[in-house]
Amino acid sequence: MFCNDGAHFQKNYTLTTGVELLVKTVLIPETNDSVELFLFDSAGKEIFSEMLEKLWEQPNALCIVYDVTNEQSFNNSAKWLEKLRTQASRIHIPGVLVGNKTDLIDRRVVEQKQAKDWAETNGLEYCEMSVKEMENYEAPFHIMANAFHRLYKERVETFHSLV
Repeated sequence: MFCNDGAHFQKNYTLTTGVELLVKTVLIPETNDSVELFLFDSAGKEIFSEMLEKLWEQPNALCIVYDVTNEQSFNNSAKWLEKLRTQASRIHIPGVLVGNKTDLIDRRVVEQKQAKDWAETNGLEYCEMSVKEMENYEAPFHIMANAFHRLYKERVETFHSLV
């Protein structure tokens, strides 16, 4: 569930059944800049992968979210990362792997170290959150926005050095 601007976790909400476009603006610390993230949420359904590939065209950052209580959800992260990297084969795309539902401690099956190691091996940052408990739910947005901002600044500097 997408939490935005202090919205609280809803006990009754509709699961993502298609592809949703969500927009989130993130302020970049110690600057006057902000990054507007356009997020495509498919809830990991394979049926929507072809549609997503058309929407992605040229992604600038990625966020793969898995459920820490579901081994298959974690395993699917590799499939989604491969699809995305195939789509943008010539450029490095910064991103973050996010373990969600950390509030379900007794049901956890994917250990933090396992996921963190996988993320590092694949050039991704890693964080965990619980949207239900409102813990660390902003972290993935800040990671993506800061990474995108750094890339943007590097490209602007490169452009200026060519002039």
